[in-house]
Amino acid sequence: MFTTAIVRPPGPGFADGLTEANLGPPDLDRALEQHAAYCRALERCGLTLHVLPPDPAFPDSTFVEDTAFLRKDRAILTRPGAPSRQGEVEQIRKPLSTYFESVAGIKPPGTLDAGDICDTGETVFVGLSRRTNEEGIRQLSALLSREAEVVSIDIRGIPSLLHLKSGLSSVGSGRLTVSHRLEGITFPKRFDLVQVADHEEYAANNLLINQFLLLPSGFPQLESVLSGLGYQILLVDMSEFQKMDGGLSCLSLRF
Repeated sequence: MFTTAIVRPPGPGFADGLTEANLGPPDLDRALEQHAAYCRALERCGLTLHVLPPDPAFPDSTFVEDTAFLRKDRAILTRPGAPSRQGEVEQIRKPLSTYFESVAGIKPPGTLDAGDICDTGETVFVGLSRRTNEEGIRQLSALLSREAEVVSIDIRGIPSLLHLKSGLSSVGSGRLTVSHRLEGITFPKRFDLVQVADHEEYAANNLLINQFLLLPSGFPQLESVLSGLGYQILLVDMSEFQKMDGGLSCLSLRF
């Protein structure tokens, strides 16, 4: 059960962040409204929110998930592959230190974006991507060696996937939602795969929190499939964050 989430609203320079989406510039006012609705959804899931102030120094800092990987009783600070984002990590250290006694970190030359980490419990899938390198994965594997198996998935040849979790999410009970972009990847047989149609690829990034599954609005096919599997779905409008290559999981750190 998750009890807490750290979030940060987008700042005035949100539109200056990194993006390859080619969907046009985001509307900041609408992004703030959508972020507030996202926070209400987290609270409906039973979470207490730790809301950080917008950080004008880092346009991408609303995507707090990339800065740390949280598991059980400890936090692992990442080292984002985009140089412009590396300063965000130090900004998240103090908030995490109030909750976690143990705060480790990825060291140079390793790079690791937590958006590349899909945690299923006993297995942690990590994307080898344009943002996460082999050394970052090696360090993460060493840190988790007593807790979980780390499995690397090379997505560097899939231009549409910025992060692994852009196309892969764990929705509990050994079930994964998987983008068609990953159809060539062989997953262990113990996992049940829910394929996400190509025209609904953005919804492959979804978020299971306690008894609810957060899903971006506007993807009725996947919504129908997951509802049929018994999930209680909360729809969240993510249009302005999609323009900046962000998904549902990117907007919070949950523990």
